[in-house]
Amino acid sequence: MSTVKINQQELFPIGLGTWHMGEDPAKKEQELEALKTGIEHGAVVLDTAEMYGDGGSELLVGEALQSFNRKDLFLISKVYPWNASKKQLPVSLDNSLKRLGTDYLDLYLLHWTGNVPIEETIEALEEAKKAGKIKAWGVSNFDVKDLEKMYQKENSQNCQVNQVLYNLGERGIEFDLLPFMQEKQLPLIAYAPMAEGDQLGGQLTFNAKLKEIAQNHQATVFQMLLAWSIRKGQTLAIPQSSNPEHVIENIEAAQIQLTDEEMKQLDKEFPKPTSKQTLSII
Repeated sequence: MSTVKINQQELFPIGLGTWHMGEDPAKKEQELEALKTGIEHGAVVLDTAEMYGDGGSELLVGEALQSFNRKDLFLISKVYPWNASKKQLPVSLDNSLKRLGTDYLDLYLLHWTGNVPIEETIEALEEAKKAGKIKAWGVSNFDVKDLEKMYQKENSQNCQVNQVLYNLGERGIEFDLLPFMQEKQLPLIAYAPMAEGDQLGGQLTFNAKLKEIAQNHQATVFQMLLAWSIRKGQTLAIPQSSNPEHVIENIEAAQIQLTDEEMKQLDKEFPKPTSKQTLSII
């Protein structure tokens, strides 16, 4: 099993996404159990955002964290683009830290591009880092043109990740964005690596070849999707699940090694892009 290096830390390649969590009080106990189960089984990266559940996700994560040593975890949150100014970013960050019950984030991301000049956001992020409130920063939903613009600015080399949608049915970033990121040695965090439980319209779980390969590995189709997403050791996948059993299955997917032949078969079923694709964002 490979690890992914982010900000000089070697991390288990499957983390815990929390989009849609912390929204329904009736689901709270199960969601807490899912997060705790994930951490107990080695998924130490937790990804949240001020947007998720209007802060409810951060509150949920904060409650789950209380059972563990904070230093053993890698905590990520994100700031709205309209809150990414020098004046407002510190306020958003403090609010996130309060909801999470911690005094620092391992990684703080600009959730997507907005109207605040990127150089101003970088300056605010660098100030937060100097203050010890974040260890590192990155971006999310940035396409090539967005990264090119960012890399023209001071301290842009301190960007640690780009988090974008990526799965077997959504391979558009392989044409230009992923090669650009690899050239810059910028790690990828893949959200929706299982296509939101195949709810994105890809019909992945009905593919006969994918089902056959999964059966050969005595795995589920969703485990195969995860194994594929982290296959090259340069990607951190953050699937979301409120089911503790599914969380364990997700983590076990890190043990699956696809053969070269299986990779070729999947490339045939789900071809690589041959032209520029619009960056998929959900």
